[in-house]
Amino acid sequence: MPGHGGALPQGRRPVKAFFDSDIWWSFTRSPVVVLSAIVALVCIIGAVFSPLIAPHNPFDLASLQLMDAFKPPSWEAEGDPLYLLGTDDQGRDMLSAIMFGARVSLMVGFCAVIFSTVVGVTVGLVAGYMGGKVDALLMRIADIQLTFPSILVALLVDGVVRAAVPREVHDQIALFVVIFAIGISNWPQFARTVRGSTLVERNKEYVQAARVIGLSPLRIMRSHVLPNVMSPVLVIATLNLSFAILAEATLSFLGVGVPPTQPSLGTLIRIGNDFLFSGEWWIAIFPGIALIVMVLSVNLLGDWLRDALNPKLR
Repeated sequence: MPGHGGALPQGRRPVKAFFDSDIWWSFTRSPVVVLSAIVALVCIIGAVFSPLIAPHNPFDLASLQLMDAFKPPSWEAEGDPLYLLGTDDQGRDMLSAIMFGARVSLMVGFCAVIFSTVVGVTVGLVAGYMGGKVDALLMRIADIQLTFPSILVALLVDGVVRAAVPREVHDQIALFVVIFAIGISNWPQFARTVRGSTLVERNKEYVQAARVIGLSPLRIMRSHVLPNVMSPVLVIATLNLSFAILAEATLSFLGVGVPPTQPSLGTLIRIGNDFLFSGEWWIAIFPGIALIVMVLSVNLLGDWLRDALNPKLR
């Protein structure tokens, strides 16, 4: 067939369209964003594959040596080349502990954001599409929750759940409780944004046509309205990932986060805080730096994505 030889394979068309898009052009023109993406990718890879690439397993009790406790970073006079960033009070390698801790922090952050996104998008779609008393009720609930700081809501939810379940199962459900507490404290942001977009979309012609042909409200919301309100949701989710990581670190630092058997970066900072003024500064400083770098890179990516998806700034 004429011209058939120059056609791209079906699978490569979306890829080529992405690399030709304004978003990719904006990404490559910003060195700060590129650097942030690289740093975030390194953090994610190091955390996800920590059992494979970490120099040591800091939670293998058989391999820990108390004689190696409080070793400074390897570049100091009393440092050991085996422990690049030193060791903590139990002789655990700090670099490995940070990699394993970042894995827990990222898992909690991603799961909490997914949970809050599902809840917020569902509430926002229903409120915006149904309108009336349903809209008023759901938005007043969101307004009430927004009057309280998210971290206080997370602390309250965590405390209520822990008080409602037997003490012997606290450690088993602690991870799920933290995810639920952080996720349930962030859904109003998604709900309000999706509701505003849905109010605009529900009066457009394609929604009116779907109603005329007899589609159910659920199908119209899922198949027609939802795909057109997801751009701001993606931006909010990216920005909320950094908040979720910080919220988890705060809860763990206060001692109500993940259990000690699954320490996150917040737990490592809390442990190191006890030795900060006795000279073992690296136990708290290095996990703190890792947390700052991870959150900052995600925040910079979220800010860029917000600008890149804003049609007014193109």
